[in-house]
Amino acid sequence: MRDLEPGTALLSRRGDHRVTPVGPKSWLVSRSKDSLAKAMSRTLGGDAAAREWRPVPLGPGARLLVDDDQPGGDEWHMHKAAQDYLAERHVAALLRHYRVNCVFDVGANVGQYARRLRKHGYTGRIVSFEPVGAIAEKLREAAADDPDWWVYPNALGREERVDNINVVQGSMSSLLGPTEFGNQRYKRFRNTSEEEIVVRRLDALMDEALKGIDDPRPYLKLDTQGYDLEAFGGAGKRSADFVGLQSEVALMQIYEGMPRMHEAIAAYEADGFEITGMFPVTREEATGRVLEFDCVMVRADALGE
Repeated sequence: MRDLEPGTALLSRRGDHRVTPVGPKSWLVSRSKDSLAKAMSRTLGGDAAAREWRPVPLGPGARLLVDDDQPGGDEWHMHKAAQDYLAERHVAALLRHYRVNCVFDVGANVGQYARRLRKHGYTGRIVSFEPVGAIAEKLREAAADDPDWWVYPNALGREERVDNINVVQGSMSSLLGPTEFGNQRYKRFRNTSEEEIVVRRLDALMDEALKGIDDPRPYLKLDTQGYDLEAFGGAGKRSADFVGLQSEVALMQIYEGMPRMHEAIAAYEADGFEITGMFPVTREEATGRVLEFDCVMVRADALGE
């Protein structure tokens, strides 16, 4: 046994441990060959012992270590990383609390959202929609070893039709064209192509997607680059089946005709959904203003069903 300070001791079966101070009354205690401790040391920085990390309590069993000497230019990046983590935890907690057993992942890209759900312990069905052919193929590959992760190579909208999508590098392909603001902000909009796709209504697919699930409790995730309300409208009366949803809502219009945040939230609230969390998705570094939020919502009355 080794005393570290009054009331605190280290118990070990054999030697070769290292104590790295990370803040007032806080240490990282590791065995010399402890890979987890090495990873944490790398995260804290090679000069962790010479720096002071301030622990910020987040609740039972959780503390955030803050480097107060961090350069000011990294502030928004730190906020983004923290908010992304909290958003993932928030959604995972809601899925458990509302006993969700099927997530409709609309605008799936290559499956990033679905993989995060699995990482946070969600084991129910995932139904992903991605209309761009090359991206949908990568999505299928990502889902290949997960039998309860289904993939549809379609966009969703208010009416079933064949249409052209503007294919943009990354995850910004959309059925809508960019605004002047969007063109100025994202250079990738200057190099686009078109691809013919099939647009489906969500209510036409729900019975098939929920087949085999006893007492379905679906959750709707929308990330369609300005087309979320159109995809939601295609659920028709079946929107009442969803116990929760999340949608990217915009303060600044990146795509022509996309609704502003207040319009989108009003439509979801009119359908019975209420906000549980708002998480910044895109922020303009020069001004600090948020361009888009991920809006997470639930039907509070679904909890008692």
